[in-house]
Amino acid sequence: MSDRLIVFDTTLRDGEQSPGASMTRDEKVRIARQLERLRVDVIEAGFAAASPGDFESVRAIAESIKDSTVCSLARATERDIRTSGEAIKPAARGRIHTFIATSPIHMEKKLRMNPDQVVDAAVAAIHMAREYTADIEFSAEDAVRSEVDFLVRIFGEAIRAGATTINVPDTVGYSVPGQWGRLMETLIARTPGADKVVWSTHCHNDLGMAVANSLSAVLAGARQVECTINGLGERAGNASLEEIVMAVKTRRDVFACDTNIDTTQIVPSSRLVSQITGYPVQPNKAIVGANAFAHESGIHQDGVLKHRETYEIMRAQDVGWAANRITLGKLSGRNAFRQRLEDLGIAPSTEQALNEAFARFKELADRKSEIFDEDLQAIVSGESEVKAEHYKLISLAQRSEMGERPVSKVVFACDGKEFATEAEGNGPVDATVKAIEQQAKSGAELMLFSVNAITTGTESQGEVTMRLQKDGRVVNGVGADPDIVVASALAYLNALNRLSVAPKANPQQP
Repeated sequence: MSDRLIVFDTTLRDGEQSPGASMTRDEKVRIARQLERLRVDVIEAGFAAASPGDFESVRAIAESIKDSTVCSLARATERDIRTSGEAIKPAARGRIHTFIATSPIHMEKKLRMNPDQVVDAAVAAIHMAREYTADIEFSAEDAVRSEVDFLVRIFGEAIRAGATTINVPDTVGYSVPGQWGRLMETLIARTPGADKVVWSTHCHNDLGMAVANSLSAVLAGARQVECTINGLGERAGNASLEEIVMAVKTRRDVFACDTNIDTTQIVPSSRLVSQITGYPVQPNKAIVGANAFAHESGIHQDGVLKHRETYEIMRAQDVGWAANRITLGKLSGRNAFRQRLEDLGIAPSTEQALNEAFARFKELADRKSEIFDEDLQAIVSGESEVKAEHYKLISLAQRSEMGERPVSKVVFACDGKEFATEAEGNGPVDATVKAIEQQAKSGAELMLFSVNAITTGTESQGEVTMRLQKDGRVVNGVGADPDIVVASALAYLNALNRLSVAPKANPQQP
């Protein structure tokens, strides 16, 4: 077995399946560039055949990324394979990841195919994918509920057809570590040609064991793990990249392998994904949570002050927890601002977008004595990535006194026409949302209202996430401002803009 563990990041594909976490092309490119800075080996850029937008996103990432392999997911069908092949053509290194379901329930109920037909479809897909790239990954969807003998058969045929990576996914998060490790050992031992490929694992977190299952597979011989930043993903999420990487790095006595990841980029990657998707990181989240290196107990504090390793098994700065203050201020120029964005891996899509972000920076610098890198990321995230920007905040005034119902007056534009509206509410945010709805009349249901401080101190910008649902669609809107009420209005209007964009097709994925 190799001592190199390949990190396959699927934040942009499987992570995007989280409700409301859909990302635009420009947002995906920003995250992909950060993943490249993190030194991820393989970036699964999307499902190119899902929609024209997904195709364009995969292609844009393939054009932008030079150091990581860019991968597109494809069902074992000619249309999916050829669409993925065209999407990854510009990549310095491209991969096609094709899959087909192998469990009895999936073959019978979903595919309506017998086992022989499933094997034939997998082999044909791999042959077709080889017309575009020699880097082919094959996955057996719902492997956890598949028959072992059939997995051995289809994996052997996939290897003979030219697959270079074999992925064993726990699609429904059903497995437990001991069982998953034994399955991986069995498949490697019994599959013809097993020594010619990289074995991979892809685990979901429905029972809270995605990371444990992934690490069990690594101990059993897997040398690729499929994971996401912050464990983002549909249902309970996927295996967390940061937890797997730091477990392998910290416990080299257990795992006879290491990754190529630049761990100092873990926290910046976590924050960027959180800001773009609107999914906040819980404070007690391992590695990237705000409390991950905090000590409340007096005994712990005393021990850490005397010797850090008494209670800390890794250094906070090793994963990117650094006080990253910058010297930019209200007198700083555009070139200094542009350079700092480039240092952070942020590239505004146009010169106009840069100018708008610079104007927001100047405005913030007048209101806040210290500017942090996180503030800059929030400023750029605040740029509307929705091409059809139907709603835009013009002004907001609110009055709130103890014992009185708050009142909010909002002026916003809809398709260029300004509306002035006023409403009362149980609080200033409630009044603001009700005022907007009086004119917008979206009929959407507010599913989540979340507020997080971007940095420390009372001067911090507040980052607000509003999750709306309408007609089965779920979208996240994000807004940032030192005034929480303004941030809330920005987030709500951002969510309405996202609702106004036509939904993309979303084929079932592993």
